[in-house]
Amino acid sequence: MALALLGSTALTTVTAHAADKEISWIYCGDTIDPVHTKYIKQWEEKNAGWKITPEVVGWAQCQDKATTLAAAGTPVAMAYVGSRTLKEFAQNDLIVPVPMTDDEKKTYYPHIVDTVTFEGNQWGVPIAFSTKALYWNKDLFKQAGLDPEKPPKTWAEEIEMAKTIKEKTGIPGFGLSAKTFDNTMHQFMHWVYTNNGSVIGADGKVTLDSPEILAALKAYKDIVPYSEEGPTAYEQNEVRAIFLDGKVAMIQAGSGAADRLKKTQISWGITTLPLGPNAKGPGTLLITDSLAIFKGSGVEDKATEFAKFITSPDVQSEYELQGGAGLTPLRPSAKVDEFVAKDPYWKPLIDGISYGGPEPLFTDYKGFQNSMIEMIQSVVTGKAEPEAALKKAAGEIEAFK
Repeated sequence: MALALLGSTALTTVTAHAADKEISWIYCGDTIDPVHTKYIKQWEEKNAGWKITPEVVGWAQCQDKATTLAAAGTPVAMAYVGSRTLKEFAQNDLIVPVPMTDDEKKTYYPHIVDTVTFEGNQWGVPIAFSTKALYWNKDLFKQAGLDPEKPPKTWAEEIEMAKTIKEKTGIPGFGLSAKTFDNTMHQFMHWVYTNNGSVIGADGKVTLDSPEILAALKAYKDIVPYSEEGPTAYEQNEVRAIFLDGKVAMIQAGSGAADRLKKTQISWGITTLPLGPNAKGPGTLLITDSLAIFKGSGVEDKATEFAKFITSPDVQSEYELQGGAGLTPLRPSAKVDEFVAKDPYWKPLIDGISYGGPEPLFTDYKGFQNSMIEMIQSVVTGKAEPEAALKKAAGEIEAFK
């Protein structure tokens, strides 16, 4: 209903007034989370005359729909988007800034605010956050003659253990993602951030072609023989499915894997991601999704107010600590401490934040992502050596900044 109203060219005075009291929200997924339903109702009760009208749109289409409507001059008030797209939206004057106070910034874990910051301003309100940790199958470790209570701490140990497991049991030691899919790039970025690497420096220069990232790409190549056959056919959720089936010994995954593993008979463990030779501490790619406030809806201020309410600490922690969605808490809190004490699997997912890094912000994010996936696939399939693949990708992504 909200989109029809916003797209109409013949609104009566009464309808226009009604639209001014409505905050339309493109909500990604299959259904609205019950936590959000609960707090939408609460907010509406405290804001008489205002109504939140979410439109549930599938993950594959929701961001494109928000973009198309905004570009056509008929924007929704608010949309759930990958924070990686905020720079492109901002540069095209499609969204309004959502500045945070210093006190607001301090409530988040380190680097979270960086994922929505461009040219010194914040352009979205983080609503979902994911990190990764290493999961290992203790039974397969034991079958291979490895200590099931000692996971790898370094890349070198990880590759060596994957090799031992493959040779001793015939089962792949590591689940590698290399499909033409966005999380192939994400999975590789976890290796970048566990070796103190970066794609773009603080000065805005591309730093992809660096010793830290070359080492990561070489490690990726070195683990291929001990991974599942044909990794270009698998994205991270498909790799997770193999792990849940007991058919691979180690994977990088978020909290959703722990939630699913509880329902299996697998003896498993979780730890921070293994470190590269240049690491300063445990790292991970920090991925956030955000609520973007679109320009031209006429309700920007009220939409901003609602976005900050629906992501406020109490609401957010209730939403993200459900487990099954694969989220990591955005903020430290007493409630998070309780969950860590009750379910220790949360700790490694949080510990990686300190030395983690955000998704790099590019004007043409899809162009950047495609270059990275092509680089990874060329190395995984043996079509290119890491040095050549890295130089090619570094040259390409200069154009996408």
